[in-house]
Amino acid sequence: MRLVAWQPDDLLRRLDDVVAVYGEAMGYRQELLQTRRGYIGSHVRRLGFRAVATTTPDGRVAGFGYGYTSAPGQWWHDQVRSALDESSRRHWLADCFEVVELHVRPVAQGHGVGARQLRALLAMAEGKTVLLSTPEADEQASRAWRLYRRFGFTDVLRNFMFPGDERAFAILGRELPLVDDSPGTVGG
Repeated sequence: MRLVAWQPDDLLRRLDDVVAVYGEAMGYRQELLQTRRGYIGSHVRRLGFRAVATTTPDGRVAGFGYGYTSAPGQWWHDQVRSALDESSRRHWLADCFEVVELHVRPVAQGHGVGARQLRALLAMAEGKTVLLSTPEADEQASRAWRLYRRFGFTDVLRNFMFPGDERAFAILGRELPLVDDSPGTVGG
């Protein structure tokens, strides 16, 4: 498999594949996926947008991740901001890169794809901190949770409820830059 950096047009060109990976990884209903398609397509225009993808030898998208500068007026930023105290807002949101999506097809999970994607995305990220949200789960049983903990993400908020989703989420954060000497550079 090959890890590549994506420009906004690359993600838009493969939007159907991205939404399919997202749906498989998150287990969301089809009607929700169509809504997410619109959101994902609009995110490529956000300040600081960075994206990566993992492709198979036959060109299929096995996984992807992207993020951008978190800012007031963005839905996720405003939801999280409303739940933080002033000190936490200043620390976590003042100069923050938001990992918006990081997904790997279930058949490709467990092979380091997510780790390579996250490492590459954080290496490209601008800001002093990075935040992400992930569904609450057993940290020992969840591959995503184990990945985030290995990368040094700590709890910012737990059991947070986003409007429109019946699941509780954790908001996790870490300082940037990522200091990591392991392989996983991004090719073109």
